[in-house]
Amino acid sequence: MIHTCAVIGDAFPAVLAGVQRGDERSFDQLYRDSNPALVRYLRILDPRTADDVAAETWISVVRSIKRFAGDEPGWRSWLFTIARRRSVEETRRVMRRVPTVDLPEGHPDADGPPVRDTAEDALQNLDTRAALAAVAQLPRLQAEVVVLRVVAGLDVARVAEVVGRSPGAVRVAAHRGVQNLAKILAERGVTQ
Repeated sequence: MIHTCAVIGDAFPAVLAGVQRGDERSFDQLYRDSNPALVRYLRILDPRTADDVAAETWISVVRSIKRFAGDEPGWRSWLFTIARRRSVEETRRVMRRVPTVDLPEGHPDADGPPVRDTAEDALQNLDTRAALAAVAQLPRLQAEVVVLRVVAGLDVARVAEVVGRSPGAVRVAAHRGVQNLAKILAERGVTQ
């Protein structure tokens, strides 16, 4: 169904130290390992703002990575907590924004054709996209918990920290999310 993201593993302390020293290769490794799961998570929260929020999240990471101290699960928890906060901020900002008018096609001020995202094109060829679409049909907390557990690879305690709920509430949301996901997939004719 959903493939969990790769983890850096035993090399994580060295990679983190490299990032904190400003080593571009180390940052590239950390980014490549973490960003796909981050974007998938943000797409569950709000597909319209996921890429922008991911960029804002990485800006926050770059600004404060030198202060981070912890292991790889702690890193993932920290990253997804920042992302969740940025997503909430973006949602609030969008809610306050004045509605815009869509200009007719051909209007001189209308945007050109949308720019295609190479990563998005690649995801379209994976079953992950269909699975995430099914997850997106879940109630928000259930979807968020399932993605953080499966895609981000966080344990219950760290998911509880990210979403601001008790571990018990996270376990219940995950259980209900998986049950509801099974129903959604059964309705689509997908079997295990």
